[in-house]
Amino acid sequence: MPKLDLDTIEPTNRTGYPEPFASDVAGRWYRRIGDAAEFKDFGASHVVLTPGATSAQRHWHEDEDELVIMLAGEAVLVEDDGRETMQPGDIAIFPMGAANGHHLVNESEADCAFVAIGRQGTGVVHYPDIDLVWNGPARRYEHKDGSPY
Repeated sequence: MPKLDLDTIEPTNRTGYPEPFASDVAGRWYRRIGDAAEFKDFGASHVVLTPGATSAQRHWHEDEDELVIMLAGEAVLVEDDGRETMQPGDIAIFPMGAANGHHLVNESEADCAFVAIGRQGTGVVHYPDIDLVWNGPARRYEHKDGSPY
């Protein structure tokens, strides 16, 4: 069984979010482990949030299941139903089509780390708190009225 060496994958905090939304995820550093493993069916990322950082804009996927596994530190899962603390070993699941906007926020004073698994960029992603939609088939961000950013 091949062991993946995270140190061989360059971390990045790049985002495709248009401003003013991009700056909200400046403290999110990720490594695309699915790409490094040459996965064909799904993506996986190792993510580190620095103190005060947010994993993404609060969002939900029309046609992507998503799974998050906390590895280290602590983050707060924020979703439509409220807030819940996530600690190492905790798992959060987000079934496709469930209109439950979610993201993780590091409100602690130390870094936290988790693995996120899903199919990146393939479908439509809704951002309920802001005027933003990811149109996966068109590979672009749009306003909620359908006009492009």
